[in-house]
Amino acid sequence: MSAQQNKPTAGKKFPGGRHHLLLLIDTACFVMAYAVNILVASLSGRYDGRNWLNFWANFLILLIILLTSRSLLDVYRNIWRYPNVRAYLSMMIADAAGGVLALLLTGFLSYMDTQHIYLGFWQTFLVVVLFNMSTLALRFGYQLLHQYQNMQSKAHTPGIPQVKKINIAIVGAGQVGFHLAEELRMNPVTHYKAVCFIDNNPSKVGQRISDLDVYGEDDHIINVLSSLEVQEVFVAIPNLSATENRRIFDLYNRAGYPVKRYDHENLGDNRSKGTLRNFRYEELLGRESLDQHINFEDISRYYQGRVVLVTGGGGSIGSELCRQIASHNPAHLIILDIYENNAYDIQQELVRKYGNKLRLTVEIASVRDAARLDSIFQAYRPEIVFHAAAHKHVPLMEHSACEAIKNNVFGTYNTANVAEKYGCSKFVLISTDKAVNPTNVMGASKRLCEMVIQCRRDSHTDFAAVRFGNVLGSNGSVVPLFRNQIEQGGPVTVTDKRIVRYFMTIPEATSLVMLAGSMAEDGDLFVLNMGNQVRILDMAENMIRLMGYVPYQDIDIIETGLRPGEKLYEELLIKTEGLKKTDNSLIFVEADTPLSRDEVEDKLDALRRVLKETEREVSSPRIKRVMKSIVPSFRDPDEVNRTANDTPEMKAANEQSAANRAAEVQSDTDRPIPVGVTASENSEGGDES
Repeated sequence: MSAQQNKPTAGKKFPGGRHHLLLLIDTACFVMAYAVNILVASLSGRYDGRNWLNFWANFLILLIILLTSRSLLDVYRNIWRYPNVRAYLSMMIADAAGGVLALLLTGFLSYMDTQHIYLGFWQTFLVVVLFNMSTLALRFGYQLLHQYQNMQSKAHTPGIPQVKKINIAIVGAGQVGFHLAEELRMNPVTHYKAVCFIDNNPSKVGQRISDLDVYGEDDHIINVLSSLEVQEVFVAIPNLSATENRRIFDLYNRAGYPVKRYDHENLGDNRSKGTLRNFRYEELLGRESLDQHINFEDISRYYQGRVVLVTGGGGSIGSELCRQIASHNPAHLIILDIYENNAYDIQQELVRKYGNKLRLTVEIASVRDAARLDSIFQAYRPEIVFHAAAHKHVPLMEHSACEAIKNNVFGTYNTANVAEKYGCSKFVLISTDKAVNPTNVMGASKRLCEMVIQCRRDSHTDFAAVRFGNVLGSNGSVVPLFRNQIEQGGPVTVTDKRIVRYFMTIPEATSLVMLAGSMAEDGDLFVLNMGNQVRILDMAENMIRLMGYVPYQDIDIIETGLRPGEKLYEELLIKTEGLKKTDNSLIFVEADTPLSRDEVEDKLDALRRVLKETEREVSSPRIKRVMKSIVPSFRDPDEVNRTANDTPEMKAANEQSAANRAAEVQSDTDRPIPVGVTASENSEGGDES
């Protein structure tokens, strides 16, 4: 389809038939209102019926002004089958403004022509009020009639089964909750029936909204829900804090009620969209979003109007980088990826969202192919490069160490070289916490990538690396893995019940990467503060509860043993010694002394030789031995795991886990037992694992 064919038709202001029909209806209402005015004036002796010219002058002046006022305020663009308060308010404002203008005009005419009588204040007021009330009543009646017919047609449509309703309680008696209640009330084929609201606002408790009682969230609320035979709870409160999300979910979920979120989005033109979904795990982490620490205006100013290239742009971090870069109005966004399916997915997503507003190019290429990279950089001359392309799966890279070196190390080397050659201003490497004292080939390869970047402090290109931990929801992470295992009935598998990891959401990590990129200079190695580590076992238990089951009762959790190269904990990224502060409290700069270019080249030559010597071997231990010789901090995982329980990282994670469990036990003890609800009746229903 051509661009011309795809062009939206929203520019047509008034659909002719509907607009003309509304004008005729409003004119008829005005005639009625004006006739009442004449009748009242006649009964009061103010009109003797002789001055027909004066009658028609007053009639036409007021009619034209009122209809014109409504047209200017777009009253006739509204679709009156489902208007909102703003549509009705615009009618009232238009009529009030038209009435004032008519008074001013007729007053001026009375002053200029004293021989004729024009409408006075009370006559004008009466006509405008009657006109407004009659047209509002007709539109409101039309809306009710349409809703009734819609309900009747759906309720009696052949082939649509009559469903038994599930009673639900709505947490949040605000505008979003009201929209949800109305949506359920007007949809006869929905499975849900709202029976009450729950809200902590004292001014709403005890009142009724949308014909539903509003209850306070006190110690008796579970018993109230039981008496109302509530079966599920929907949360309809936008912008909840992480603490509130977790508190509300735990309160009702532990009482046996499935808990869902309702998101409501205003699309404009009297249109809105409501979405019902399960809680996402990241919403229940119990920590606040990091957005308050990120100045998005600074990010936008830096990337606006720039040519930006993202390698690995179809991956978890790479695709989110592309989304956020696209939102900041770049001059050109180039997505580079070897896997065409992922690249196609993010391309189509951005095309749907931005259309021709975003200049977007997708190139299928491998960062291992230096010649291909050269041609792409020569063609597009990117100013900023985010290098996210990498192999990241720890056990697989233990077996295929040669591929980790080719893709991670030499892929970074090739991309950095062409960035320098074609004058890029910034180059940002996406690194990992596994590069800190690595115990596996993947982590060691990323540490080498950091060395490749850090040694270029003499370059006209500002090179930087950003190091952070696991991201929730990324490809291969524990959240989708646990979800799939739970959906299949379990068991949920963890490699070791003691294992702990740092976590951050993909949008948070990406925003901090972009912010660090705008700060980057002279081979900086940025470290993100990701807070405390989280026990993977706690995550598994919470995921099981999130999906409506009881850990170890409905879904079991089993250990499978640590995988090759895996250690029990990742070392603290944020330590006071050896770090420099930045203007952002979550971003630090590692203050170590980088190697020279020659020293890095010597290490790369050693890798080139061992790759050449082992090219006929499927998996060679020689590669790992060479990696250990050129990355001094590379250690065996057994050596690290033997003393893991004594480390500050493991102690802090275990203490936090114990505190959370104690709070949960106390919460369960204090919470009232719901009448008629038992556990058995309601029990159905890159990260390391």
